Amino acid sequence: MQLLTSPPVLWPSHIWQQYACHRDHAQRLSRVPTVQRKPPWLFPNLLSLDAPLVAITWLYIFGKTWRVDYHPWEAYVSLGLAVWGIYVADRLLDASMFATASARLEARHAFHQRHRKWFIAGGCIACMTALLLLVTYMSFAIYTYVFLGGVIVAGFFGLSMLSAQESADVPYTKNILAGIGFAFGTAMMAHVYLPGLGPWEMLQSHELLCFAVLCILNISAIDLWENANRSLDIELLAHAELILTVSIAILAVICIFFAATDHEMAVRPFYYAILTGAALLQILNRTRSRFSMDALRVLADLTLLAPVLVFWAVNRDAS
Repeated sequence: MQLLTSPPVLWPSHIWQQYACHRDHAQRLSRVPTVQRKPPWLFPNLLSLDAPLVAITWLYIFGKTWRVDYHPWEAYVSLGLAVWGIYVADRLLDASMFATASARLEARHAFHQRHRKWFIAGGCIACMTALLLLVTYMSFAIYTYVFLGGVIVAGFFGLSMLSAQESADVPYTKNILAGIGFAFGTAMMAHVYLPGLGPWEMLQSHELLCFAVLCILNISAIDLWENANRSLDIELLAHAELILTVSIAILAVICIFFAATDHEMAVRPFYYAILTGAALLQILNRTRSRFSMDALRVLADLTLLAPVLVFWAVNRDAS
């Protein structure tokens, strides 16, 4: 494929900048050895610690939003361990399926593949510990939540194996399941402590739905950026930009509506946190040509961690 050295007349400037960045990156990859020492800021991602940190952060937000009076430490610990175990399993599965496709084997997958034995042992211990905490400390009501969450996780892993060969496409269905599963698992560890309510009431919660959409957009953004980074197709770049921008805008409008109609300020800080995460994701999307894919993954995690600061500040003022 012949690479362009000057922008066509009808191309917007920011699209040309992204194309030029990806073109230069592809040319550098053909000349530079791929084995490099990883920077310290990448290790939370390599060790799969990013997802548990996000889950624990948003569990705190859900607990405060839903006014959970008793929210013990075992809820946070069991959630963090379970999320870490699931993410380790997902990355080990990806590493085994994409072992022959070097273009799909990202740094986090290669790291898990090199330390496969340690991650398998650690993942098993984490899941068993989470299960022990659940059985020992949680109320009987948690089992209904866990069953529904298990169905979602099973569907996610099933789709992961079925979509392994579709390397050129963004797995939207898989990402939707991943976002819903992550949001469900996080929220349930707060919702289970609300007396008289069950998982069906939680599934109707606007807070859960908005957080699930934010998670889906965050996961899909990374896939879109990875695909755009591997391709020099300008239509793909423009398509990725449009999908993500429109979706973020819709989520923002919905959150503004919910926040504006919350006259008692009971859940408004939550929607401000969602808006912050959506805004940061859009900023990252618009400036992604300045960063490597490794940096984009870490920054995408930060777009989900930073909103807790806004939530904490607004919630403190509203109290």
